[in-house]
Amino acid sequence: MSRHPTTKWAQRSDKVYITIELPDAKDVKFTLQPDGRFYFSATSGAENIPYELDFELFDKVNVDESKAAVGLRTICYLVKKAEKKWWSRLLKTAGKPPVYLKVDWDKWIDEDEDDEKEKKFGGMDFDDMDFSKLDMNGVDDEPDDADEDDADMEGAEAKAEDEDGKVENAHVASTSEP
Repeated sequence: MSRHPTTKWAQRSDKVYITIELPDAKDVKFTLQPDGRFYFSATSGAENIPYELDFELFDKVNVDESKAAVGLRTICYLVKKAEKKWWSRLLKTAGKPPVYLKVDWDKWIDEDEDDEKEKKFGGMDFDDMDFSKLDMNGVDDEPDDADEDDADMEGAEAKAEDEDGKVENAHVASTSEP
């Protein structure tokens, strides 16, 4: 008999996130059908314990635009909805969900917040973007008001050391034009 792994879910108006918590999953099999049938199976642990999920999602889905990613501790599915609308629950069957199925509060956004996000970012979707690959090493250390500092230094005397370590007075000229 197979077990059910802990499964978390969250939704947006156009997609559903399903995260299966199963460390060291092997032989991962996944089937998603357009009518919303979701099937998952895998083995885990030294004893190769079988795990399985088989449920019917609330509504139809777009199989071609859905994605899956297998990690070391989790298997993540991004299931694209056939219609852009909010589901009242994940499963088609009404009633209390199974104990292994939980809401993923880290990814959850309320329906009204989703509309605000869309207006704020002009409808652009940044949820799938991997920001960890961005190069942040070239950050400018100078403040943005460097030009203002140059204007403040106009006509000021500055001290500079020559090669022998003697301090001389030097006139600092501004690079800004009047």
